Amino acid sequence: MQYVCVAKNARLTTIYGAGFRGAFVLEQMLSSLSFVDFFNMCVFVVFTCCYAYQIVYVFVSLTKKPPELTAKKNHRYAVLISARNENAVIGDLIHSIRVQNYPQELIDIFVIADNCTDNTAAVAQEAGAIVFPRFNKEEIGKGYALDYGFACIRQHYADNNYEAYFVFDADNVLDVNYFREMNKVFDNGALASTSYRNSKNYGSNWITAGYAVWFMREAKYLSQARLTLGTSCMVSGTGFFISAKVIDEMGGWKYHLLTEDIEFSTDSIIHGRRIAYCPTAMLYDEQPLTFRDSWNQRFRWAKGFYQVFFGYGGKLFKGIFTNPKGSRFSCYDMLMTVCPAMLLTIITIVFNAAIIILGVTGVMSTGVMITSSLSSIFFCLFNFTLFMFMFGALTTFTEWDNIHAPAHKKILYMFTFPLFMITYIPIALVALVKKASWKPIQHSISVDVQEFAQANAKDTDRI
Repeated sequence: MQYVCVAKNARLTTIYGAGFRGAFVLEQMLSSLSFVDFFNMCVFVVFTCCYAYQIVYVFVSLTKKPPELTAKKNHRYAVLISARNENAVIGDLIHSIRVQNYPQELIDIFVIADNCTDNTAAVAQEAGAIVFPRFNKEEIGKGYALDYGFACIRQHYADNNYEAYFVFDADNVLDVNYFREMNKVFDNGALASTSYRNSKNYGSNWITAGYAVWFMREAKYLSQARLTLGTSCMVSGTGFFISAKVIDEMGGWKYHLLTEDIEFSTDSIIHGRRIAYCPTAMLYDEQPLTFRDSWNQRFRWAKGFYQVFFGYGGKLFKGIFTNPKGSRFSCYDMLMTVCPAMLLTIITIVFNAAIIILGVTGVMSTGVMITSSLSSIFFCLFNFTLFMFMFGALTTFTEWDNIHAPAHKKILYMFTFPLFMITYIPIALVALVKKASWKPIQHSISVDVQEFAQANAKDTDRI
């Protein structure tokens, strides 16, 4: 008995000794770290813990196919298009709706000619749309235009008994099977759904390609994974439908922040309303050609994300714990989406730059901290660039057939995609301190959707 006790004590001593040694080593490691190293390590750990789940999304998208749906019934839809001085492109969108592989008698098209100074209204009416002219210099933005459009339809066309509303931007064109595929999603009970967003002008320059890769990455590696896992997606500006029941419950469109689409998505998720995704419904839209237009647009988006985060972030956080179990992760996912994650990168760069300046000016005499700060800035930017390149390359190769551009441009713009994303850093920083307002972007690229259909057919033939 004595021998057994001695043995047990020996083992306990060994275990505790190992534990103490481990704690001592950890303490030594932490003590050897400067507060600069400790700060940078904490930022890295927080970022990794918050967004590691999106790596899982990638594997889900690559290994699992989304469910295939069928429709038992063709439903009746209204289309809302908010247009401001879009006479160059509005006709193409309406034409692409009129050539859909879907019963035309079940689709009505409504255009809100919002503060137009050109002949957008006339072009849209001639193409077969019902036009609601709107002139309001005080309430400016797509959210107000949509609210006006919904009010007009509910007041004057209530007898048409629309079951859902589609929302498009005037520069869009739709694949000929778009409505057929989205109808499958609605017929299977979805209250709202987004679709695959492609680009009309991927090959124009590195800016348009950057947009296109980002939207295709969002469709493939976020929306598709969410669909497969049964969690909620989000609508992204254009190419989505909303059930008429939801619009009736809300009394119209109540979202007027700079990013009204993200506001709607966030509010829907908070209230347990799941947004679906249809990977087989594809639309094409026009991306800004100039860096100035791109800056203005993304600046508005960044400001809008801040608005949504500060307005709804607390409710999303609460929903992680209090929402029905099926929608709690959606709250977390949406919180991470609207959370200004770019600020972590900005904070890291600014903090370390400040340390370098203090060291150079002699306020801080230690060269160790300066070296740590320099290396931290370098690795922060390097890791960001590498991560974006990997995402860009992965998206390019998996979505190769959906990109309408020569092969050499697809390869080239894989390498410029990180540069496009890096420009978000100053945009996000400026958006913190500067006011933003909605500014129109000129659209001028006229495209017949049949061109894309023919291109896809040629690619298939070559394969």
